[in-house]
Amino acid sequence: MKQIVLSLILLITFSATSTAQNDLPSPDKKGTFYLYWGWNRAAYTTSDIHFSGNNYDFVLSDVIANDRQSPFKTRIYFNPKNITIPQYNLRLGYYFRDKYQLSLGVDHMKYVMKNDQTVNINGHIENSGTAYDGVYNNSNIVLARNFLMFEHTDGLNYLNAELRRSDVLYARKNFSLSVQEGAGLGALMPKTNTTLLNNARYDEFHLAGYGMGIVGAVNFTFFNYFFIQSEAKGGFIHMPDIRTTMYESDKASQHFFFLQFNASFGVRYNLLKEK
Repeated sequence: MKQIVLSLILLITFSATSTAQNDLPSPDKKGTFYLYWGWNRAAYTTSDIHFSGNNYDFVLSDVIANDRQSPFKTRIYFNPKNITIPQYNLRLGYYFRDKYQLSLGVDHMKYVMKNDQTVNINGHIENSGTAYDGVYNNSNIVLARNFLMFEHTDGLNYLNAELRRSDVLYARKNFSLSVQEGAGLGALMPKTNTTLLNNARYDEFHLAGYGMGIVGAVNFTFFNYFFIQSEAKGGFIHMPDIRTTMYESDKASQHFFFLQFNASFGVRYNLLKEK
């Protein structure tokens, strides 16, 4: 994890300092719109998750979670009916100045709590009709499925705006190589798949919190209209209001850091292009 964070920092530092003075021809001109689609892998730090409701109030400490990218199949990744199943990235952007862009996008990650891990629990559970009723004081508990399943799998939806700078490293008539660095912030709209104690499964979209992050990217543009782009993004997510059951009084809260690696392809067009 530390090596990944260091790599991200080095990428952004390099792109910000080594290319600031380059004067190569650039497709990243004022008036350029772009749209891209791609896929991601994500990693998360451990987090403390606080569950509260009418009959319980407890905290699980240092909970481990992973992403869940779909196995590659053309009928999933390239079929319009199924393309939102994998972890994906969608972004629309505009260059309001040469080299500087504003964009809106959604990072559709998936967050899956690891079941059968042993964690520390503090708090109480009562009248649940399960063997988990009791008072817990720095106790250990195994996160069995009959106790808790907790997933943001449709998904951990980070709706965000970003400001980025782009600098060209290499350019020819029909090809250019550039790097980008930037930062963004936005809202979390997860669809959280949860079963907790004896409650029925709950899985609905809900505005749960906010996020912020930094990003570094490498862009390969062809014929000024088409591009492929790889990105490394890191940030912080805080969700104080996660729905867990059909009852509004039942909720969870957590915060954690994330790392995301993206591969995307897109199109671009300059509305101010000279005729």
